[in-house]
Amino acid sequence: MSVRVVAVVSGHVQGVGFRYFVRSLATAAGLAGSARNLPDGRVEVVLEGDDPAVRSVVAALDGRDAPGSVTRVDVRDEPAQGSSGFTVA
Repeated sequence: MSVRVVAVVSGHVQGVGFRYFVRSLATAAGLAGSARNLPDGRVEVVLEGDDPAVRSVVAALDGRDAPGSVTRVDVRDEPAQGSSGFTVA
């Protein structure tokens, strides 16, 4: 079953390779989506694909391998949109 999740990651997550870390996890898991810096210093991550794979990547966003220093991850589910590919902005 395909799901879509938007996660907003807070902490010291810009300028440390966080978006590229997310892209690596997402593409390895076969997920579509994006990772982009927000003006307030947070990173917005959109993941779409197989539910267990999406949940696994979301769990890794504040894991020990995540670059920088994550203080909070706010997650919301959205309707799947049939996205493909992964972009970093």
